Amino acid sequence: MPKITALDVLDIRFPTSRELDGSDAMNPDPDYSAAYVVLRTDDGPEGHGLAFTIGRGNDVQAAAIRALAPHLVGKDVPEDAKALAELYFELIGDSQLRWLGPEKGVAHMAIGAVVNAAWDLAARRAGLPVWRFLARMSPEDIVSLVDFRYLSDALTPDEALRILREVEPGKAERAEAVARDGYPAYTTSPGWLGYSDEKLAGLARQALADGFDMIKLKVGGSLDDDVRRMKLAREVVGDEVRVAVDANQRWDVDTAVRWMQELAPYQPYWIEEPTSPDDVLAHRAIGDALAPIRIATGEHVQNRVVFKQLLQAGAIDVLQLDACRVAGVNENIAILLLAKKFGVPVCPHAGGVGLCELVRHLSFFDYVAVSGEIGDRVIEWVDHLHEHFLDPAVVERGRYLAPAEPGFSAQLKDRTLVEYVYPGGPVWTELEGGHE
Repeated sequence: MPKITALDVLDIRFPTSRELDGSDAMNPDPDYSAAYVVLRTDDGPEGHGLAFTIGRGNDVQAAAIRALAPHLVGKDVPEDAKALAELYFELIGDSQLRWLGPEKGVAHMAIGAVVNAAWDLAARRAGLPVWRFLARMSPEDIVSLVDFRYLSDALTPDEALRILREVEPGKAERAEAVARDGYPAYTTSPGWLGYSDEKLAGLARQALADGFDMIKLKVGGSLDDDVRRMKLAREVVGDEVRVAVDANQRWDVDTAVRWMQELAPYQPYWIEEPTSPDDVLAHRAIGDALAPIRIATGEHVQNRVVFKQLLQAGAIDVLQLDACRVAGVNENIAILLLAKKFGVPVCPHAGGVGLCELVRHLSFFDYVAVSGEIGDRVIEWVDHLHEHFLDPAVVERGRYLAPAEPGFSAQLKDRTLVEYVYPGGPVWTELEGGHE
């Protein structure tokens, strides 16, 4: 049996703050970054994964990933659902590491990076992209991957099994249909808060030309600016194109309601992260006040338990899971099952390096094997940094193309690993005075 021989971690950062790419009301100067992990083996392919951050602190995230090496080095390479479940439960069950969370923050994201790398490794060995590798598993195998602790008041293993069995008919047909037709996307590229009105308008026009029927704008810096930018966006895209807005946790309840009432004449499709992602009741209060504007959140929701509560409380209309925020594929399967149980569409967050690459696998799997639905679902598209990946995400005519290469699409190019490693890579040493 092949063994894992090493867990390597690199601090990779991109100076996106130079052009204000990724800027929003809470994060005005992000440097998109990845604490990047490679599982090396003594036979066959490697496994690649990452935790996404926005600059400072990426070294802390990398250190947390290194702390997981004893759970992997010297162990058998995981190849099937049983081995992937055992690895996941061992990692989340580390009795000392759990104290740092439990199941939240840097330690939990580190587990996610390693779990995702293990899925990448297993799918590569199977010769399949992760979404197909997962979709071909039996309902029983998929349920075995999930930790139902803290969830059983909302979703039991028997209910999850029933959900998966109900969509078994037509799985093969859905897999071929989505591989042929792709998956709907929306674009955030026009909407970064630091962009000028001219750049916003130009990128919104380009989004229409590229086939998108939904865009998203960042809001929350200045109400007057947001009203002006929403009006401009509507003038450019017309009334038929959906325009979502994203406050990135900026507001208290009263501020969120007042601010969004000012934007309501411009038909915002949803308000994303209007307040703290931990505040379930605040999301519910904002939703009650603003209906029919949808409430969306998820990119900073730290674990399946908070998602469960948001769904139980009827606090969100759109669930935005993130491939790298929770403990990897296994926990995201639990979140997909919860969303199906409560009838809430999943529209994943993908605003960050590598997130588009990874999360498309989860949405394709969701359509094929969990929800069986695609009509009101979209994956975020951000047109940054894809050129650094060996299997980059591709969107054509407003739809994600299906990933076809084996693995989880997380592998960065060797040249990128050399040039963007922090702080010694040439991209960083050549920046005047460095950047941190």
